[in-house]
Parts: sequence; C-alpha cells; structure tokens
Amino acid sequence: MADVIKMPKMSDTMTEGVLAKWHKKVGDKVKSGDVLAEVETDKATMDMESYWDGTLLYVGVEEGQAVPVDAIMAVIGKEGEDYKAALEAEKSGNQESASPKTESKDDAPKAEDKKEEAAPAQGGGLSEEELAAKGVTVIRMPLLSDTMTEGVIAEWHKKVGDKVKDDDVLADVETDKATMEVMGYATGTLLHIGVEKGQAAKVNGIIAIVGPEGTDVSGILAGGSAPAPKAESEAPKEEKQAASADASASAPVAENTSDSRVKASPLAKKIAKDKGIDLSQVSGSAEGGRIIKKDIENFKPSAAPAKAETSAAPSAEKAAPVIPTYVGEEKYTEKPISQMRKVIAKRLGESLFTAPHFYLTISIDMDNAMTARTAINAVAPVKVSFNDIVIKAVAVALKQHPAVNSSWGGDKIRFNEHTNIGVAMAVEDGLLVPVVRFADGKSLSHISAEVKEYGAKAKAKKLQPADWEGSTFTVSNLGMFGIDEFTSIINSPDGAILSVGAIQQVPVVKNGAVVPGNVMKLTLGCDHRVVDGATGAAFLQTLKGLLEEPIRLLA
Repeated sequence: MADVIKMPKMSDTMTEGVLAKWHKKVGDKVKSGDVLAEVETDKATMDMESYWDGTLLYVGVEEGQAVPVDAIMAVIGKEGEDYKAALEAEKSGNQESASPKTESKDDAPKAEDKKEEAAPAQGGGLSEEELAAKGVTVIRMPLLSDTMTEGVIAEWHKKVGDKVKDDDVLADVETDKATMEVMGYATGTLLHIGVEKGQAAKVNGIIAIVGPEGTDVSGILAGGSAPAPKAESEAPKEEKQAASADASASAPVAENTSDSRVKASPLAKKIAKDKGIDLSQVSGSAEGGRIIKKDIENFKPSAAPAKAETSAAPSAEKAAPVIPTYVGEEKYTEKPISQMRKVIAKRLGESLFTAPHFYLTISIDMDNAMTARTAINAVAPVKVSFNDIVIKAVAVALKQHPAVNSSWGGDKIRFNEHTNIGVAMAVEDGLLVPVVRFADGKSLSHISAEVKEYGAKAKAKKLQPADWEGSTFTVSNLGMFGIDEFTSIINSPDGAILSVGAIQQVPVVKNGAVVPGNVMKLTLGCDHRVVDGATGAAFLQTLKGLLEEPIRLLA
C-alpha cells in the first residue's frame, strides 16, 4: 500500500510549516534518505527526508503554502499504484485541500462571512488560489526565529518588473536576532512590493508577489492583505554636523570604477566591518557582482597593504590672554530600535514584572580554585577559564537541588532532570544566551571549547535557534569587567539566574589571622514562585563547597 507523507513536527513549538521548495515532482523515483522538500518552520528552513523507497505519486501542497503539522503533503508508492485509497484512509473525515467553491450569482455572501476568503477585487483581479494555479507566488514575511513577530526590510535587491529566479535573494530582513537574506523560491517577474525599505512587516504579511509578467494581482491585494505598517521610527533627528558624520559612517564604500558603490548585503557589510575587511577588495558571487555573506567568509586578504584610516585631529587653539568663553553645541542622535533590542526589552520586561524576583549573595574563597585552574591548564587541551569552572559547578549543584532547576508553568511546576546551562553573551546589538547542554556530564575542557565556539558564532551572528533554546538555568558573568557584584533579570522560563562577579584580592580572616585572600561574590536571582529563600540558600551552600574544593568536580 502507498505511504502517505505528512508535515512533520520539526521543533517543540512548531504548529505549521511553509513548503519552501519541492526537490521531487510527481513521477520521480524516491529513495530512503532523499530530500523531498525544504520546509520553513518557526525555527529555521530544514530539509524533509523520505523514509520510503518508491515513486512520488501525489503532491498535495504547493510551494509557498503553509501546512499544519500532520497534514497530508504527498504520497509515495509503486509506479502506477492507485494512491486515492491511501488518501481516503488517512483523511478519515478531515477536510480536503480542495479548490474553492464557485458561488452562484444569486447567493451573495454576507461581508462578515467573507473576511477569511480571498475575494476577487472589484477591478476583476483573481483570488490568491486562482493566481497560485497560474504560477503566481505570494512571498510573505518568514518566521526567522522563535521570538520574531515582525521584520524590517533592510534592503531590496530587486524592483518591480525585474526577472526573478528561485535562488535569487530578494531582500535583507532585520530580525530580532540578526540581519538575514530572504529568498523568494519562485521564478518569474517581481509584480508587487508590499513593504518599502526601512518599514516593518508582521510575520506572514505579504512583502512581495512573483509571477508571469502582466498578471493582475489586485485580487490578492484587495482580498485581505493588510497595508504595510509604517516605519517604526523616522530618520534620526540630529543637527547638520551630526547628520553628515553619521551619513559618512553609514555610506557604502566607494569604488574607483563607474559603479558608485560596492554592492553588498547588510549582513556581509557587518561581518566585513567586524573582521576589518575592505569590501572593495572582495569579489561578489551573487547577481551583478553583489557581495554576500559567503564571499566575506571565503575572502583571503591579498598582499596589498590595507588602507590606513587617518583621522584629522583638531588643531590646538592658541591660549588666549584672557579667560576664554567656551560655547558648546547641544545635539543628539536618535536611532531606530533594532529587532533584537525590541525582543530583549519585551522578554526581560515580562520576566521582571511577571516573576517575583529575590536575590541571595554569597562570597566564595577562590584560592583553591585558582590553584586548581593553573594545574588543569598545564595539561588541558583547551584553556579553562573561571567561568567554565562556575558552569560545571552550577550544573553539578543543580543535580542536588532540582527545585532551583525548575520553571513556572502557571498550573504546574516543571522540575528539570537535565542541566542545560545558558551562558549570557554580550553582542553588539544586545544579548544572546547560547546553551551548554548536559553540562554536569561534560569535562571542563569540553565546556571551555563549547563556550568559545558559541562566543565566536555569536560575534559573527552565526548562532542558530537550536543554539539558544532549552536552557534550564542561566549564568551571567561580568567579572571580566571588574564588577564586584550585580543582579540579573531571570531568563524566562528559567526559575533562577546566577550573577558572577570579579575575583577580588581582599583581606580575609583565616585561622584567627588576617591574611590576603581571593574572594568572588555570587548573586542568585530566584523566581519566588518556584524557589524559596531556604532552597536558594541551600543551593548556594552546595555551590560554594564545590568552588572552594574544586577537586569535588572531578569525582
């Protein structure tokens, strides 16, 4: 009997997937392990593999269409086999993906009953379903991260009337995590752009339409596509001097050729700036010589000396014989809030004002830990930091105090038996928290290597959604900045967060005598709904014992 392919659940929060691209068509031979299609989930675009051998007999989902989890997508069976019986058996009374019913002229529907349908425009435009049958693809704002609600069009690479191929990059979209390239997965002519550069579009909102040249798309636009929202904020308000300085800083790198600027995506410009790469020396591989991310990553600098950037220092004014009068200029610059900063503000605000926070601080004698770290680094393949030791100690302590390794669920409390430690990392636009999974079972060298890899990926904006999801507890360390102690806002849905201060040389009392000591302060932020004061204090006592006698971490 033929095998029915359904939309798989590819992440814990996924409810539907968008069929981005089919790699097989009806009649093609399929082997187990072949990639059938690319599915855009709420986390990323992922490959959907076949687990059966046979022939693709039926495809029930068009490219660009959103499909609920467990909905029928395709059928694989023997060549010539009747697949309809398998479809009927699977549907079991569920609604079929059929063509819209044609209504008679006498049966005019009420306005409120037609809100969900793509009715033809008064000008005679076709509906979205009818246009899809004619090869028209509606391109919507994709969900590029688990926390994204809208995206800002940073740059369009095509304009209305341009020819588009399915692998062309249509636009760069600034999300709450990074600036990412959006492909249309469609071939034809760009018929409509619904969101201008610099404007925001809600997830799943129409941003463009691609199809055969001359197609009337008024039916889609009149049948329920909301107007593009206005830009979140206007251009920065500043005085003339500040405006000219800001413009020169953000202007594209000029070339000596007839082209007035270097063509590069914002993400490529950002990575090049971080790496100190001159874009004029990079060859672009995209259409029209445009530079994209992979060109920067594969770039090898030539032997030519880099251009020296000089800043003209203002000449010192001659001292006046009388007391000079200093005249200052009041000016300021306003910049639009990035998507990352918006989400940080929203989530931390929800955490602080929803979870009742309280804090516990304890001092740790780090003399033994410093001696142990020196001995470990003498033989370890990777240099171990004090933060790595703290992460390991936290993971071991959490196994003894599951109440601290918990989260509030409204009508229930989840006690996690695994220890996934989120490590707060500062990046240019905000804060990311990649997760060291099952940290209690990993060696210090393993934890160190993993944290270093996450740090490099975070700086280059290469962290994937799977890297920052699933934490059960968070560690935030500002000790490298000389901060003695501080408090942190809990990284929801975790039940607690640990703030790590710097190791300070201070006088301490040992055996009745005042001697030099090395002390580090830890502050535990707790959600009082799941962690009580005594529970948090007991956890800190266990953590203190592990850090003051680090050999216990190796037991």
